[in-house]
Amino acid sequence: MVKQTVLIAGLGLIGGSLALSIKEIKGIRLIGYDADRHALEYSKMNGIVDDIYYQFDKAVLEADICIFATPVSKTVDLIHQLNELTLEKELLLSDVGSVKSLIMNTAEKITSDKVTFIGGHPMAGSHKRGIQSAKAHLFENAIYVLTPTKKSTAEDMEKLKALLTPTKAKFLILDAKEHDEMTSVISHFPHLVASSLVHQAREWQKIHPYIPKLAAGGFRDITRIASSNPSMWKDIFFQNRDKMSRLLADWIEEMKKLKDLIDSGEKTQIQTYLEQAKDYRDGLDSKKKGAILSYYDLYVDIFDQPGALLKVVHLLAEHDISINNIEILEIREGITGVLRLSFQNKNDQQISQAILSKNNYETMIEE
Repeated sequence: MVKQTVLIAGLGLIGGSLALSIKEIKGIRLIGYDADRHALEYSKMNGIVDDIYYQFDKAVLEADICIFATPVSKTVDLIHQLNELTLEKELLLSDVGSVKSLIMNTAEKITSDKVTFIGGHPMAGSHKRGIQSAKAHLFENAIYVLTPTKKSTAEDMEKLKALLTPTKAKFLILDAKEHDEMTSVISHFPHLVASSLVHQAREWQKIHPYIPKLAAGGFRDITRIASSNPSMWKDIFFQNRDKMSRLLADWIEEMKKLKDLIDSGEKTQIQTYLEQAKDYRDGLDSKKKGAILSYYDLYVDIFDQPGALLKVVHLLAEHDISINNIEILEIREGITGVLRLSFQNKNDQQISQAILSKNNYETMIEE
């Protein structure tokens, strides 16, 4: 028996992944809307949703809960469309936008007394895009920000959390201003910096054509996010442009100070600058409870040979140890590379080190 109908409006990576998670709940009729017919048909064909709609107005009239999984500007458009409809039943609305202020301001102007809005932002993603890349576990252990409106109640919040429980995300309540300022600093602005570094390398390649062959390690790590979806990030930067401009001004001033340190050749001051940065960065990985989840890392030396990664994972799997994240920091053909394994707790970290050391792996834990 169907208890409620849930509409996912926007079936890309995020919307598709939410749908795959929500499908675990019994009694849910899951329906999908997207402007892209191919995304809709793929979702239906692969059982990601139960039914598809080519028109938003028809889909939303069926729903008890609707989650907008569209770019910020499109979400605003859909809220305006919704506001022109006559609803016959209660509707709980949410979204996944990474810029909250515009969406929340628009949602506060909804006139229907049948609609309740709670903003949302699952802080997870992938360099891949589209419904074909959707994964049910995409949000596991990620922070999922929820932003209530004046009209929303504690009961509404619990109803939304219950729907999102299968994502295994960690909920955090923030208002729109808090959210936008913090995500600007730790998410949006770093993408601009990464993109600028790539452009700088591209310019220097005109003089040194071997730069692409030498680009590895630190350069690849720090610029990885520049490979994310340009259309999505264009929308984010446009909607959050005032904060981006302010952060860019701060960054330019910081770079001027750093240039002065380099030009002056003050070794002690440069070391102090680097030490202060290291201390703050290391503090982000502290094991205190906070909004940013902490992981316990183990570094493992591995050789560049077939099955090297599989052997490490298999050894830990035999002891029922769960790895939260695996990252290859650097590996070059024919020589030793470094693997970083991340665990949710210190016990798994220490047991893993003991297992791998016993099997003749060189390991290290940073204290």
